[in-house]
Amino acid sequence: MFTGIIESLGKVESLQSVGGDVRLRIGSNLDMSDVHLGDSIATNGICLTVIEWGENWYAADVSRESLNRTTLGTWKVGQPVNVEKAMLPTTRFGGHIVSGHVDAVGEITVVREDARSIYYEVTAPAEIAKYLAEKGSVTVDGISLTINHLRGSVISLNLIPHTADRTNIGTWKTGAKVNLEVDVLARYIERLMLGDKAAETKEQSKLSMAFLAENGFLK
Repeated sequence: MFTGIIESLGKVESLQSVGGDVRLRIGSNLDMSDVHLGDSIATNGICLTVIEWGENWYAADVSRESLNRTTLGTWKVGQPVNVEKAMLPTTRFGGHIVSGHVDAVGEITVVREDARSIYYEVTAPAEIAKYLAEKGSVTVDGISLTINHLRGSVISLNLIPHTADRTNIGTWKTGAKVNLEVDVLARYIERLMLGDKAAETKEQSKLSMAFLAENGFLK
C-alpha cells in the first residue's frame, strides 16, 4: 500500500527481456537500508516486487499483465520515474490510499502555466470515468493528485512547483501517456452496490441506471 507522495525521482537503468516478460532495474537515491526481498516499491504508480537491490538501485520482474495495462512497455533506458516505497503503519498519510494497481493509461492533452503552478488536462479512457469525481483523488504516474474539475473523462489538475521539482512531470508533454489509478474506494462501492448480483459473470452483471432505481439508489 502507498500514499502517492513521491519519495525519489528514479531512472530506468536497464530493461531486459526474460521469457516474454521484462526484468527492470531502477536507479534511485531511496534509502534502501530497510528494503527486503519481496518488498513493494511503486514505480510510476506500478507496484513492483523487489527481487534484487543495492545501495542505490533495485530490480523487479514485470508480468505481461503489467506490460499490457501500463506505460511500462514503452519505457526507455534513462527515463525518469516516480518512486515510492510501501508505507509503514507510522507513515504520515499525506496523499490517499494507493494500491499500485494501474487501472488504465491516460493521455496528457493540455499543458500550460497557471500562475506558479502548471495546469494539466488528462483524458482518461471512458471505462474508468465513472470512478472519477471532482475534488476526489486520482493517482497519475504514482502521484496522488486532486481532480480540480471533471468534464466527461477529462481530468483537470494543477501541480505546484514542489511537486514539479520532485517528480517526473517535466516529461508530461501534450500527447504523453501516463498511468492512472482511481480511488480504491470507488471500485469497492461499485461492487457493494451490486449486492448478490456481484457473483454473476461480468457479462451478466452490469450496473445500470435501471438497476440503481430498482434498488432504491435513485428517486
